[in-house]
Amino acid sequence: MAVLETGKINRTLRAKGRNNRCQSVGTKVTPEEETELIRIAESDGKFLSEWVRDTLLRAAKERTRPADALMAEVQALRLLLINALEPLLRGDKMTPEQFKEMLRYVKTNKRKAAADMLASYAEGATERP
Repeated sequence: MAVLETGKINRTLRAKGRNNRCQSVGTKVTPEEETELIRIAESDGKFLSEWVRDTLLRAAKERTRPADALMAEVQALRLLLINALEPLLRGDKMTPEQFKEMLRYVKTNKRKAAADMLASYAEGATERP
């Protein structure tokens, strides 16, 4: 990769294999806001456009975190119901130790279950009994 010296900032040219950036997203800022943004970008060793792009993409990705947490909790309830109802419907009794173990299992596996469920929706799969 080639490096371009520009003032204080070292800029690495586009890596091979990355798509060209051809779309633009704009906003207006005051001269004071621009000065502050440039100062922050330079302190991170980036050009303003690169810093703004990274900041926007990071903020967009962080917005999905609450949804991921909610999906994990929904899956936790689903795991709990499935694992608790099946033995109860068979007429089995559950000891407090068995219930605590089930809660540990749910807590350990809820994120993976949520990720698997989201992946199946992304693939367009339908749930089968």
